[in-house]
Amino acid sequence: MALEIWLIKVKTAISNGLDVVRTNNKMVKKSNVGVLAFEIAGLMSKLLHLWQSLSDKNIVQLGHDSIALEGVHKIVSNDSTFLLGLACAEMVENLSLVAKSVSSFSKRCDDSGLRCFDNLFKEFSNLGHDPQCWVLGFKEMKAKQKKMDRYVALTATLRKEMDELSEMEHGLRKLLKEAAIKEKKIIDLQQKIFSQKQEVKHLKESSLWSRSFDTVTTLLVTSIFTVLARIKLVFGIGQGFPASLPRSLPLSATVYPSENPSSCNFVSGSLKTCTNDGERDLSHGFFELNLKLLKPPPTTLGAVALALHYANLIIVIEKMIRSPQLVGVDARDDLYAMLPTSIRVSLRARLRGVGCSATDPVLAGEWREALGRILGWLSPLAHNLIKWQNDRSFEQQNLMPKTKVLLLQTLYFANQVKTEAAITELLVGLNYIWRFEREMTAKALFECSNFKGS
Repeated sequence: MALEIWLIKVKTAISNGLDVVRTNNKMVKKSNVGVLAFEIAGLMSKLLHLWQSLSDKNIVQLGHDSIALEGVHKIVSNDSTFLLGLACAEMVENLSLVAKSVSSFSKRCDDSGLRCFDNLFKEFSNLGHDPQCWVLGFKEMKAKQKKMDRYVALTATLRKEMDELSEMEHGLRKLLKEAAIKEKKIIDLQQKIFSQKQEVKHLKESSLWSRSFDTVTTLLVTSIFTVLARIKLVFGIGQGFPASLPRSLPLSATVYPSENPSSCNFVSGSLKTCTNDGERDLSHGFFELNLKLLKPPPTTLGAVALALHYANLIIVIEKMIRSPQLVGVDARDDLYAMLPTSIRVSLRARLRGVGCSATDPVLAGEWREALGRILGWLSPLAHNLIKWQNDRSFEQQNLMPKTKVLLLQTLYFANQVKTEAAITELLVGLNYIWRFEREMTAKALFECSNFKGS
């Protein structure tokens, strides 16, 4: 068995190392990915980011720090099993999105195994079968990681150099149209363009641009299989892992250390343990189970599509609390206009009966301290949602994510009632310190005018 696996890997490595194939004794050059290199580099970046997020260090951090945010426990959930399930589900969803993109490239490959990527990946995700031996060991994956890092860097440089070449050529065309241009200026620019073209040619040859679909797809496919195997390993999902991936990690590197390696202490959904029924559920839709987990409950901000609006609202309130003396009446009215009806109703109820005077410095100090505590746990979730959103914006689709923020660390799964109660409390406190600052300013101006008049 071990010999068969080794022979398959050797055969695959040889076939993927050549960009030329023989057909009827003729040498036929495989088609290169060309301009698709930029999209492929983006997919590689995402896979590398996913792989790095599954390192021992990051998994330990996830189990001890990421899900332990005070704000998460206050308004999302204090059930660590549920939170780890959300983290796992998000990683699985991100991987499935990459796999869908890779599927389109696999159809253009010469290798029949690569063309069957869709079915083989589904079989592996549901049942753990890996007939092509695409799951790599850690040393092999490390080597692939370095290769993909190099390809991504070279392809990014290629894009930059091609953009510069395009600008130079545009500049030359512009110069040629002008009547009185010194000949030397044009010659210098032509020489620069020639050198730039040579640089672009070199980068095309060494980057993803000149690789075949089989070569790049093999890199992507083996990485996808290995990342999924790693996810299942660290989150303790299912059994039947290929021999090429170690079955055990240090206890500190697993989120579910267990004496039973086949236990599935997984999500708060339908799959709790590896009973026979549970195994049947898993085999009928691993990705479907994870996608169901990411659907926000009806009591959350994600379900009512208010998460992003509330994040922006909290950030505006935060800025006003930091500098209440700079908040004008118009800014205060604009803030009120941002409030949903439910918060307006609760705010009016809280402010009913509150006097117009706000002159107590002790009470103002207490409010500042209370607001600081609330913002201490609520503000990170608001800022995290903006970061999460920016990482997934259209402009960032082909770039490496800049943050390690998970959806569970945002307001997406936050309880709507609890979040609105916290925002209302911020608004009540802001109302007092805003009025206090205005009254102190008015008092100071009044005393100053009296002093000048005396």
